[in-house]
Parts: sequence; C-alpha cells; structure tokens
Amino acid sequence: MTTAKRAPKRVLPGFNLTLGFTLFYLSVIVLIPLSALLFKTFNLTWEQFVAAVTSPRVLASYRLTFGASFLAALVNSVFGLLVAWVLVRYQFPGKKIVDALVDLPFALPTAVAGISLTALLASNGWIGSLLEPYGIQLAFNRNGVVIALIFIGLPFVVRTVQPVLEDAEKELEEAATCLGATRWQTFRFVIFPTIAPALLTGFAMAFARAIGEYGSVIFIAGNMPMVSEITPLIIIGKLEQYDYAGATAVAVVMLSFSFLMLFVINSLQSWQRKRGGAQS
Repeated sequence: MTTAKRAPKRVLPGFNLTLGFTLFYLSVIVLIPLSALLFKTFNLTWEQFVAAVTSPRVLASYRLTFGASFLAALVNSVFGLLVAWVLVRYQFPGKKIVDALVDLPFALPTAVAGISLTALLASNGWIGSLLEPYGIQLAFNRNGVVIALIFIGLPFVVRTVQPVLEDAEKELEEAATCLGATRWQTFRFVIFPTIAPALLTGFAMAFARAIGEYGSVIFIAGNMPMVSEITPLIIIGKLEQYDYAGATAVAVVMLSFSFLMLFVINSLQSWQRKRGGAQS
C-alpha cells in the first residue's frame, strides 16, 4: 500500500498569496509615489520640460551632484575595500569599536553630520584653521560636497564587501602563494574576481545614496548658485516657490539617471558572474 507524498509545510503562505502581498507592498511604498512624480511632470509640455531641466543653473547642479557623487563613490570603493579588508583579515585592539564606527553615518542624522563636518573643516574649525594658511579650503565649496558624500557613503561599500571577504576561501590564496604568485597577482587573479560583484554593488549603493543626499551637504557646501549648489537643493527651491511641476521634472531626470546607473551595474555584475562560472 503506497501512501501519497505530502507537500512540505512552508513557513510562509503559498506563492500566490505571498506574491500578492509583495506586489501590494511595493506598489504602496515605491510604485505609487513614483507614478505620482511622473504624472505631475506630464502637466508640462515638452518645451517646458526641456526648459526646466536644462537651464544653466540646473545643468551646473547636475555637474556638481553627479560628478561629486561619482568621485565620492570611487574614493569609498578604494578605502571601503581597505577598511573591510582590515576588519576581516586582522586582529587588533579596539577592532569592535572601529567596526561600530563604520555604521555611525547610518545612525547619525544627516544634519548633525553636516554641522560636525562644517565645524571641523571651516576656516575657524580644528582642521580648517590648520589648512587656511596654506590656501586650502575644504568647506563652503565643492570640496566640502565631496567630503560630505564620502562620509555618508563609506558604510555601503564596507558592509557590502565585508561578508564576501569573510566567506572567501583562503585555501585558494594559499595555493596561489605556493605556486609562486606574488601578493599583487594573488589579489588580482584570486581575490578581486571574488569580491568584484560586491564591490560594484557597494559602489552603486554609495553613488545612489550620494545623488539624493541633502541634509549633510547644505551645511558645508556654501550653496552658491552655479558653483556649489546641488540638485536636491534646486528641487527644494522650486518646491518653496510652488513650482511643483518644475521640481518633479528635475526629479525625473535624477530618477532616470539612477535607474540607468543601476541597470548598468546589474549588467556588469551578471557578466562578471557568467565569466566566473565559465572560467571555473
């Protein structure tokens, strides 16, 4: 006598119900707000839309926002990898404190971060006063924007790369060393291909976070039009002037660029995984 196999019990409900909850949650949290943004922009004609998103002041803010965000994410990719490497591969006194400090930009209000950086880097601050005699100014200009974006973006790279380094097989590194590989060759051909997708993900997250950053930047940027004015500040200014359509038009440009950047990063990650699978 044969008994019919029972379907395994699942902790979560069935696929249809779970998918329904997922789509409902995403619609409420993500899709509906983004749809409202697009529909508000449709109130503009094409000529009005182009004029709103290509004015000289807005174009200058694009260059600063995207350029500073890219530079900050690039710096965080290098030094975030270094910090993650030290936290994973070395033991030293105060390691837990350093590990906790990495998450400080997550917990710290952005306005507090901006005020703190300004107090340090302004001409009368602890660091700024030392650099002022040499003509180096780190606050109230584009340098301050980049520094603020580096501060808020570092945890994204560290926390993305750190678990991958922890799971990496050290036996492969030892085998490469036994075969005569130098440290640079071991890192380039053994370690880096393993962490590259995570590093790209951390770069994308830091870049996307920096594009929309507002609170920590406005205190240290100086907010001078055509010089140190970021795009989120342009949007806030249009909202204060009740130019809602113009604000949403600029926001749509930033949103489109963010989607394009995420698509490129995901494509690179997919290509990297396929390449790694083919080589193995």
